[in-house]
Amino acid sequence: RILMMGISPITLDDLTSGFNISRNITTNPHFNMMLGFSETEVRDMIDYYREAGLIKASTDDLINDMKPWYDNYCFARASYGKDPTMFNCDMVVYYLRELIDFGQAPEQMVDVNTRTDYKKLKRLLQLEGMTDRERGLIRRIAAEGSILSNVNTSFPADSIYDRENFISLLYYYGMLTIAGVSLSRLVLGIPNNNVRRQYYDYLLLEYQQAARLDLKNLEDAYDDMAMNGNFRTALEIITDSYRDHASVRTLIEGERSIQAYLTAYLSLNPLYLTAPEVEMNHGYCDLFLMPDLQRYPTVGHSYIIELKYLRQTEGDDRAREQWDQAVEQVHGYAQGRRVRLMTAGTRLHCIVLQLRGCRRIRLEEV
Repeated sequence: RILMMGISPITLDDLTSGFNISRNITTNPHFNMMLGFSETEVRDMIDYYREAGLIKASTDDLINDMKPWYDNYCFARASYGKDPTMFNCDMVVYYLRELIDFGQAPEQMVDVNTRTDYKKLKRLLQLEGMTDRERGLIRRIAAEGSILSNVNTSFPADSIYDRENFISLLYYYGMLTIAGVSLSRLVLGIPNNNVRRQYYDYLLLEYQQAARLDLKNLEDAYDDMAMNGNFRTALEIITDSYRDHASVRTLIEGERSIQAYLTAYLSLNPLYLTAPEVEMNHGYCDLFLMPDLQRYPTVGHSYIIELKYLRQTEGDDRAREQWDQAVEQVHGYAQGRRVRLMTAGTRLHCIVLQLRGCRRIRLEEV
């Protein structure tokens, strides 16, 4: 009997043609929890090391720090909503090792070992034969956070660019996970900040090739944002760059284009956890900049950014109506208990950014 792990669906297709007595258990719900850690198991690990005197921080604090970065994997349709979501075990061990060795959480939350599959993906996207349709799928997933598809268990190399096969490959690379069920298809979503950062790295590579933005000026603006509450400079640099470069705007069309552009560049700010479409008080805000107080306790400001997009044909009456709606929404998000907990100790700024076409027409704290 042989247990083979880490076999790609492409290899599996070729392998089983001459080895047809194998059984593929990749998406079998009995093995959904085999290779990750549940939250209960992570808590047990933390408690074990605390009892040994190697960890001083509370279990809840460490779980809250790790969860957005390492949790949220599901590998079987039948397990969704039944089994707990799984933590990436490599990342949990990396975090705890850094914590035990140096007495504090790692400054870089992403273990470089987990970037192996991202490099494979990057090489894949540079292959001859890759069309803008496949690159567009990456951009769409990065902007929206999820996509509807089924997961194919195997397929030949020559059909890798079929839509469902390509999305399935992202799933097998760990770039997507099962995040829901929609009729006959799965909702495949970006599992956590670790993976989301890798999507943004790809977007930033494309954006910088299309129109290079001075990242040093942006870094200075981010420091000003964190320490002095001056959000305007950073957001003006990014939106002005978006306005001035048509080649950037063609990468993702419509309202999602500016949101993806903003999110990708804001994700470069190490002082914040930048997350799009975060559920807040029965709604979803466009962008939430949560200060990473575990690593940067002197950050004094946090941000909710509501983005509104007008078509060129929409007039001033529609603009005022849309603005009033945005103000009501962002104030509603700010009242949520979860938001208050995540921004405790900082001043929370509610920002509305309104664009008509590619031009910023209004940017204010409300």
